[in-house]
Amino acid sequence: HAGAGLGHASGRGGIVSRIVAQFSCGAASAVATKLASAEHKDVLIVNAFVKQEHEDNRRFLSDCDNWFGQPVTQLRDEKYGADIIEVFSRVRFMKNRKGAPCTRILKRELLRKIERPGDVLVFGFTAEEEDRFDDFREKNPDRTAIAPLIEKGLGKEDCKAMVQRAGIKLPAMYLLGYNNANCIGCVKGGEGYFRAIRADFPEQFEALCKVQDDLGPG
Repeated sequence: HAGAGLGHASGRGGIVSRIVAQFSCGAASAVATKLASAEHKDVLIVNAFVKQEHEDNRRFLSDCDNWFGQPVTQLRDEKYGADIIEVFSRVRFMKNRKGAPCTRILKRELLRKIERPGDVLVFGFTAEEEDRFDDFREKNPDRTAIAPLIEKGLGKEDCKAMVQRAGIKLPAMYLLGYNNANCIGCVKGGEGYFRAIRADFPEQFEALCKVQDDLGPG
């Protein structure tokens, strides 16, 4: 893979590039960040806070902060208050073919603002997600990215096991049976997912229903 290997961190003219790990409070990104921080003394570890994530994600971040041995820089959107409901209400849609506006605005664009030319981005794509990593690189030929989990053949369950072996309790959403530790009521979820959200988190489910009603069909 182009840009693969954490050891290749030199930019043009031998200038050492920044290693920037995007930590999302999930097990996969935690292990990818740990691998990067174990190999490099100075890793910029960044996390984009989103209001609708389970509050236990902050506990997980704190535990991982100690595990990484390097601090996590928490970023927070100001324009929309890091609130997905505010994003949906103001941009007037919840999801389309290109994905969800909350992910783009509250995470991707926020993280992009701190990037510098020559940064080496560390992503938590797992061995099952090689196609997603290939897609990212195809769409972003100007950005250098590595996926240490893919390089080492580590899947999602491997990452969960590694986190637990480190003595860190997995995020609450995993323990409740969800596949990811993202927002409660992620709009990219399917019918079965939302049945579970309705049962486990009725207030968050109703908030999403309300904004959907307000937006109307379309």
